This record gives sequence, structure tokens and C-alpha cells, in this order.
Amino acid sequence: MPRTLAPGQRCRIHVLDVTTGATRLVHESADVLYEAPNWSAEDLIVNGDGLLFRLPADGSGDPAPIDIRGLPAANNDHVLAPDGIHVFVSAEDGHIYRAPLAGGEAVRITSDDGLLHFLHGVSPDGVTLAYVGVVTDPAGTWRAPNLFTIPATGGPSVQLTDDEFPDDGAEFSPDGAWIYVNTERPLDGTPREAGHAQLARMRPDGSGAEQLTDDERVNWFPHPSPDGTRLAYVSFPPGTVGHPADHDVIIRVCGPRGEGVRDLVTLFGGQGTMNVPSWAPDGTRLAFVDYPLSD
Repeated sequence: MPRTLAPGQRCRIHVLDVTTGATRLVHESADVLYEAPNWSAEDLIVNGDGLLFRLPADGSGDPAPIDIRGLPAANNDHVLAPDGIHVFVSAEDGHIYRAPLAGGEAVRITSDDGLLHFLHGVSPDGVTLAYVGVVTDPAGTWRAPNLFTIPATGGPSVQLTDDEFPDDGAEFSPDGAWIYVNTERPLDGTPREAGHAQLARMRPDGSGAEQLTDDERVNWFPHPSPDGTRLAYVSFPPGTVGHPADHDVIIRVCGPRGEGVRDLVTLFGGQGTMNVPSWAPDGTRLAFVDYPLSD
């Protein structure tokens, strides 16, 4: 089921200048819980109430629903295609769909292979999708998520990871040479507590995995900038398991190898704040969401 706001809670969509740290509020709602901004030219694409919406990034208008037919309720894993015409969307039925941004019929990409599919990345040439695949046991309990790729037109998936350490947030670098992820795997050989995710990268075939961050916080959703020189990500407090909602988190930026970590903004959010690629095309701004409570 799509997420909803708690009594007295608000949803606020912001645009952040990465150089100056200045933020601009572009929309606020006490009714709809919007999540996960993508950036299309000067518009933001967000999800809320199981739908996708288009919102002017300058705050000059309200979210307008995109008329996509045949798409089950959408979750917060959606990524724009490089062609600027389509969007790939994960839905509550556990499948990934392609749909026209202007509205129209959705086409299912993934097959009934026993996985729940959560999209995070599209290759720069638009040919390949990177997603998180989850197997559930007969009781409905999720097993550790692993990473997969699949042709953007559908077809067999390729499994990149296969172990008991959860992986998530798979996103391609702008040159297609790397897939950036967050993982609980101890790639540096240091044992970690469960849930202690750090940023890493691997080649698109799953080889050459490298750990990028190593700190006490729990780091999720690395988003490479359009020029590939920076990563933006969401950093949760130490001891956080997964990427839950309603936590004090920090949006941080660092170099492509984890160097030069810098705090951009601290906010109340987490899940939904910045799950998907959120950079403006010019690489100077990020879009994010926070969810302040009444107090």
C-alpha cells in the first residue's frame, strides 16, 4: 500500500543548491505523502498515493498526476529513461514497468521469476536496468536483497550478487563503467553489525567491487552527479537497520571514490527523501523531500 502521512505530519519537496547549500521549498502538502524526486529538465517527477506526478522545480505550480494506464500502484523506485520520453517504475505488485512520461499505456518489463523487483538504475544508453531483487519465504519474510540487471525491453536477468549481505540502490555511473550501490558486505574485510550499510561500486557484471565509505553512520542510495565527479547520498544515524521513514538523516556529497565527504543538509525523513536519481541535469542542484511532524 502507498505510504501516507501521520496525523499532523507534512510533506515538503525542496531543491538544494549543492554549492551554496541554499534550499528552496517548491511544494508542501498535509494531504499527500510525496516521495523520491527525479529531475526532468525543469520539472520534478515524484510518486504519491500510488501515482506519478509532475511538479515544476521552481515551485510555480502544484503536482499534476501523469495519466499512466495499466500501471499498478507505483512505489518510490522510479527512474527516467535517457531518451527523456519514458520512465521506468517499480509497482506494488513487485514488477518493473516502462511508461511514457506524457501519459499512456504502461508495459511490464520483468517476468514472474519469483522475485520482487525494485528498480534503481538505467544505463546511460538506456539498454539495461539495474534493480534489487528480493526472494520471500513461504511465511512472507524477505531474504537478503541481491542485485540484478535486465534488458530495458525485458528478457533474462543477470544476477550480480548472491550472498547473505543486503545490497540496494544500484545506480549506473554516467559513463556506464560502474554501478554504485549501498551494501552490508564487508568489502574491506572489517566485520560489521547487521544493517551497517556503506557505499560501494562494482563493474556492471558484478566484478571489481570496492568499498567507498567507512564510517559509523548507515549510508544509502548513492547518486552519481551528471558529470560523474560527485556522489550524493542519504546518511542515517548509527545503528539504523534498513532505510526507515521518520529519522533524522543527513544528505551528504562526496567524490566518486568516497573522498571528501561533506554534509549538505540535515532533515527529518529517510525513506522517500532521496531514493532515486535526484540531480538536476546541470549537476548544480538536488531535489529531496522531508516529512516534519507537528511538533
